[in-house]
Order: sequence, then C-alpha cells, then structure tokens
Amino acid sequence: MKLEIISPEKTYFKGEVDSVTLPGVMGPFQILNNHAPLISLLTKGMLVFSTNGHIKEMEITDGFVEVSNNNITVCIDPIKKKVKQNE
Repeated sequence: MKLEIISPEKTYFKGEVDSVTLPGVMGPFQILNNHAPLISLLTKGMLVFSTNGHIKEMEITDGFVEVSNNNITVCIDPIKKKVKQNE
C-alpha cells in the first residue's frame, strides 16, 4: 500500500506501508492491504504505521483520511512532535 501523510505546509511521509492505524472520531481503526474505499474524519491521537518491519508513530490533532485502490492519503494539521520510530 502507498501512504502519504500531508499538511498544508509539507509532506511528512510518502512511501510503502504494511498497515496504518488511525484515530477515528468513533475510535481507532486499522487499514490493511485491499481495504474498501473510505473517507473518514480523524481526531486527536496516534497515527501508527508499519514500513519495512519498522513501526512509526505520529501524534496528530485532527484531519481526514481517504483510502482508494491501496492508496492512503492522510491530511492533517501541522505536527508539533517528530515522528517516533520503534524498532
């Protein structure tokens, strides 16, 4: 899957991922390969994604996500904290 995390100011991440977990307004949800098309609002919480065997986390305040044909676009407000990597 291809993930792009963007804000009006910059692109935070663009690349291949195995999974993405997002803080939805109704609770966290995960996107895996071949997920159904989706548009959803996001709320304050952790955006977590797995790429090349590494898990990366970003704290976000709000935004929205669009999923279509294994392309995931996450539009968020600017991030105040850097991406945290867990190995």
